[in-house]
Amino acid sequence: MPKRKNTFSSWRRRAAQRVVHAAWAWAQRTGSVTADRPGRLRFGSIGEATRLAFPLGTVFGEPWIHLGSHCIIAEQVTLTAGLMPDLDLGPDPILRIGDGVVLGRGSHVIADTTVTIGSDCYFGPYVYVTSTNHSYDDPHEPIGRQWPRMEPVEIGPGCWIGTGAVILPGARIGRNVVVAAGAVVRGTVPDHAVVAGAPARVVRRWTPEQGWQPPLRTPPPVPIPDGMTPGQLRALAELDEDGVARLARLETEG
Repeated sequence: MPKRKNTFSSWRRRAAQRVVHAAWAWAQRTGSVTADRPGRLRFGSIGEATRLAFPLGTVFGEPWIHLGSHCIIAEQVTLTAGLMPDLDLGPDPILRIGDGVVLGRGSHVIADTTVTIGSDCYFGPYVYVTSTNHSYDDPHEPIGRQWPRMEPVEIGPGCWIGTGAVILPGARIGRNVVVAAGAVVRGTVPDHAVVAGAPARVVRRWTPEQGWQPPLRTPPPVPIPDGMTPGQLRALAELDEDGVARLARLETEG
């Protein structure tokens, strides 16, 4: 026989759930970091409309971290400058992030020496960028006790870094580069390239002389025309194949 439901207990659980969700939404709004509300963090600079979502990941060395404007730093993103907190790293920035950068949830940017991320770069979740790597030169010493190697990292503007990619010390990534999900990048990547694999290699590249090689398999997406209203977009979404064909004929005749 099914158990009788306790209506009062069920109501209390639903009410408690609503309270918890409302409190968490309040904490997310209140705990986010902006230039106007930096909380305990004192970045070297933080631009207009940049926001670090709450809860934050590990953040230290913030006086040597410079964030551009209109950046979105998602939840649990780690940003560090220096090997540990409370070091004096000198007069120059260590980690520079340009304008309009998006860092996906759970990403890490570890800048023990200079790391530069150009404007309008988009990172998927759980990307790992580091200027430091373990060394294992001495076969008799535990690897964790050996002094690490440090090399600057530079990511050019307009790049897309896919989920779970790893950018290693010394990487120099050009402009408008696609780094595939899970790729491990080291060395130099030219402008307008697509890299994939571990270690990453160029699988497609654009040049003014040849365009994309190998050629793209799908046509480029068509941007929404200027001035189109949300109502017009909804009407287009409801068109069937015959309606689309009629619109195409009208465009051709016009």
